[in-house]
Amino acid sequence: MSLSAADHAQLGRILYDAMRANTPIQPLTKTHPTITVEDAYQISRTMLSHRLERDREVVVGKKIGVTSDAVQSMLGVFQPDFGFLTNTMTFANKSDIRIAGNMISPRAEGEIAFRLKSTLCGTANTEDDVLAATECIIPCFEIVDSRVENWQIAIQDTIADNASCGVYVLGDAELDPRQLDLPNIRIDVTKNGEQLSSGMGSAVQGNPLTAVAWLANTLGAYGIDLEAGEVILSGSLVPLEPVHQGDEMHLLMTGHGFDECSVSCQFI
Repeated sequence: MSLSAADHAQLGRILYDAMRANTPIQPLTKTHPTITVEDAYQISRTMLSHRLERDREVVVGKKIGVTSDAVQSMLGVFQPDFGFLTNTMTFANKSDIRIAGNMISPRAEGEIAFRLKSTLCGTANTEDDVLAATECIIPCFEIVDSRVENWQIAIQDTIADNASCGVYVLGDAELDPRQLDLPNIRIDVTKNGEQLSSGMGSAVQGNPLTAVAWLANTLGAYGIDLEAGEVILSGSLVPLEPVHQGDEMHLLMTGHGFDECSVSCQFI
């Protein structure tokens, strides 16, 4: 039995309050065992509405979560999900990101971001449609953060929690994807100057274009478009890495058809 509209409203407010107070809550799958994926999406929309209405945030993009085998295995979640990006989540390359008072249990992941030049709508989008709609791709760190205690999440928990969105950091390079072999783009991630992980574009559903098409079609079923001008995070190519005050993360992106490019951030 799914939850009621009143439950959706209550749990969305609880997650919003947890985010604002930086205080984690128990998994919703523990406190509300009958919660469904559809319930979770409704709760997520309620949580988002508080950010838009109370805090005057603005949606500037969307993200795909848990797309790669590495991340799915780490979290024990075996299907993708989506969340919304707002203007307060956006950081420029080489930014300092404050953890205390802003994040609960952050983890960094390296990925490829898309910036769209035209809108994707409906439920029949293909990889070619995504490519045609893309202005550029950008090296990116997403810093995910869970309002659920100790990351004890099932798929319903992370969906309800806006796909565990935290913040994201965009590099300076903007590359034309029509000139690139996206599945064979490589990223190398270092933490505090030491090699941490590597991944290929193929880690996300075989091709980042496939992942973004999935997102467009999944959101299209809810009547939500991927809008021109939005940033779309296509999913992590590497395992999530916990970060703490004093850590520095660096990502190098390489491949055929472009000069190597990077993105970095520090945690304070």
